[in-house]
Amino acid sequence: MSEARQAFGELGERIAERWLRERGWKIVQRRFRSGHRDIDLVVEQDGLVAFVEVKARRGDRFGDPVQAVNWRKQKELGRSARVWVARHGRKGEAYRFDVVGVLMDGTSVRIRHVESAFLLRLSV
Repeated sequence: MSEARQAFGELGERIAERWLRERGWKIVQRRFRSGHRDIDLVVEQDGLVAFVEVKARRGDRFGDPVQAVNWRKQKELGRSARVWVARHGRKGEAYRFDVVGVLMDGTSVRIRHVESAFLLRLSV
């Protein structure tokens, strides 16, 4: 991945992180790594832990960024989330997978947060 592309992705993650924090989410972890896979953000609110995949795009020429989280990416996120839960999970927590799309078009930024974007079984 090019440095410019990586920097753009990190900018999208920072925008999503700020947006979530402003809505009451606590940032538990950024870029949780499990092997070659990662989870962009792990956030928590009222006993609910959300594993958040952030997709940033310049314009909508390639469609809605949220739609870029295909079944393969979902499977990878599930594997990483299971590792996270095994290491950090606590009894009584609920888990879900969210996707935040960040669309930067010129000077405007649009954010779309899809809660429970897909379902996978996780347990402590």
